[in-house]
Amino acid sequence: MTATLDPSSDLTTEPLRSRRNHWNNQVRRHAFQNPDGAALKFLGSVTTWSALEERSRGFAAALSRRGVQFGDRILLVLLNRSEYVEATLGANLIGAIPVPVNVRMSPAEIAFLVEDSGAKVIVTESLLAPLADAVAASTGKIEHTIVIGDTGNAAHLKFEELVAEDSSDLPEVDVPEEHTALIMYTSGTTGKPKGAMLSHQNIQAQAVTCMQALHTRSDDIGSCVAPMFHIAGLGAMAPLFYMGALSVIHPLGAFDPNDMLDTLETEGTTSIFLVPAQWQAVCAAQQAKPRKLNLRVISWGAAPASDTVLNAMNETFPEALNVAVFGQTEMSPITCVLEGKDALRKIGSIGKVVPAVTARIVDPEMNDVPVGQVGEIVYRGPNMMSGYWQNPQGTADAFHGGWFHSGDLVRQDDEGFIYVVDRAKDMIISGGENIYCAEVENVLFGHDKIVEAAIIGRAHEKWGEVPVAVVVLAAGVDDLTLEDLEPYLNENLARFKHPKDIVIVDELPRNAGGKVVKPSLRATYGSKDQGLH
Repeated sequence: MTATLDPSSDLTTEPLRSRRNHWNNQVRRHAFQNPDGAALKFLGSVTTWSALEERSRGFAAALSRRGVQFGDRILLVLLNRSEYVEATLGANLIGAIPVPVNVRMSPAEIAFLVEDSGAKVIVTESLLAPLADAVAASTGKIEHTIVIGDTGNAAHLKFEELVAEDSSDLPEVDVPEEHTALIMYTSGTTGKPKGAMLSHQNIQAQAVTCMQALHTRSDDIGSCVAPMFHIAGLGAMAPLFYMGALSVIHPLGAFDPNDMLDTLETEGTTSIFLVPAQWQAVCAAQQAKPRKLNLRVISWGAAPASDTVLNAMNETFPEALNVAVFGQTEMSPITCVLEGKDALRKIGSIGKVVPAVTARIVDPEMNDVPVGQVGEIVYRGPNMMSGYWQNPQGTADAFHGGWFHSGDLVRQDDEGFIYVVDRAKDMIISGGENIYCAEVENVLFGHDKIVEAAIIGRAHEKWGEVPVAVVVLAAGVDDLTLEDLEPYLNENLARFKHPKDIVIVDELPRNAGGKVVKPSLRATYGSKDQGLH
């Protein structure tokens, strides 16, 4: 705990550490000013600001005592829970770097992260301990496995015992804002995952962006639903830590809109982020059985939202501010925000670039493209990652020309609103015309017989490439043909953008991050003699 300063003392003697602007000092501040205030809540259990500070310090001291030093990496193989935050803050206190891991990954995929990051400690929980043990055994690099709960394995260190250890010998480490706070591995849809190094400055920039976009207040109750191994989960806590607001952490599992609404009512949640598919289910459940909710801000992102979903959100929660956020891990993550007042007027837009970010829309030679034309959006700003961990070539490629290259192809209208057209890697060139997969997919998402869609290119003798739609049908729909789709497509897409084949599947292949694995779809349905409907 922070001691009271003597008003007559010379403030120049105060350690530089206390002036650092990162989340450890924000927690420290709230622990001093509001020790009994609620910081975290998980499954009904409340962690106060003072307890969060004390437990983080206890964990930091335990790590230090076991040889973890400034810059060492700590793998987090955990589901959503309060201890996720405590482990992150504790590691950061001594300058160690947490590496959140997507728990849906296979042992081999996680082993790659161990090898790549050089992590020597794994923090996990009893349910996932077998996975962590398999990784430790296969790599031979893990010195300590720390487990939340009891596994009966004497070789495991118990998290609760560590946080309860004496922290009086905790070294006072000055951790600069430029130091890496997290290594967040990207999903690696086209190759091995890359570890984006996010600094404390990046997290601070994220906090300021969220506070401005979501109008965060100290009396907010924010629900953390996104997995904490994604930056959307941990990053959403940054503004709440800054303001001293309560974070309600939701356990991971199958999404049930009725359970979600009941929890929002019980907790008095004022702010929550969900993906559009979740909002669609939540709106239907709320309309069927209204709850008394305190939602002040409802936000969404990670996928396109149709006008049907946006209208449902506005009709179901008319008093709430409806905000769309867009970004990527390497940018901590938010780069663009669409405010509620523009959501329907600018349907399909990701909004405008946030104040902290400088952006350009450029052609392959880094020339700015005219308004209305398609180019890649590139960024600079305080929320831009330092680079990819131990990957100088990947970093150089990402920053060529002095800007971070997002890989997103966009266009901007005359009011400054930005529209994502496609990922650069997914563009199809058919007969000399550019076809942007995301544009076609967004149209297919709006068809009432389709619940999921992915567009891939298929080689064609005459046109070079043609688009093919791989779709999942809505419940109760047995079949769908291109002839069935033609009237709808004619209304919404230029003829050359129409899929030339349709493939119906039970589900789309996704990687551990939930993204559609298009290389797999191309391998299965990308040649002219495969997947014909």
